[in-house]
Amino acid sequence: MSLWEERVLPRLVDRALSTGPVQQLRAATCTGLHGRVLEIGFGSGLNLPHLPAAVTSLEAVEPSDLAWGLSQQRRDEAGVPVRRVGLDGQRLDAPDAAYDAVLCTFSLCTIPDAELAVREVHRVLRPGGRLHLLEHGRSPDDRVRAWQHRLEPLQRRVAGGCHLTRDPLRLVADAGLHLEENEERYLPGPALARPWGYGYRAVATRPA
Repeated sequence: MSLWEERVLPRLVDRALSTGPVQQLRAATCTGLHGRVLEIGFGSGLNLPHLPAAVTSLEAVEPSDLAWGLSQQRRDEAGVPVRRVGLDGQRLDAPDAAYDAVLCTFSLCTIPDAELAVREVHRVLRPGGRLHLLEHGRSPDDRVRAWQHRLEPLQRRVAGGCHLTRDPLRLVADAGLHLEENEERYLPGPALARPWGYGYRAVATRPA
């Protein structure tokens, strides 16, 4: 991990993804979570204020020590116990069917092997358990998608490996999870930001 990724990027991500409109999307994504929850890409804990009372514990996978440190106050104020359990969403240190739900927001774009990560989600979810997903990715608009392909090499260098062209719903389906809810739209912002701003909010279930 470079000095930029280790010391600067987590602070920028904390600011960029804590705006009011994004927080509203986080709240919608967390709706329905319950029981034992695993969050992949915990970051600075921006989802913690939105967890429903039905969540009994949250276990966090987060590679950045700085991001984990930035989450301290949010963890202290959280209504549930929060524990860091891993650094790598591609290799989860948990037994099969261990969780009632998995929460993943703005993280599949960055995980190097996103296909492996979603297969791991499938493995650790109990039958009937649900993945709650908020992500940005591949735009359906040809012009925007062309810009995404042009910008992606630079994006990956400056944003910790973040991809602009991944299709999170395809990743979910290919892992064997059944899509129950899906909302797609551009995130709030100017038209120039559209290559970065096509959003997906979804809930998918591991079949019983």
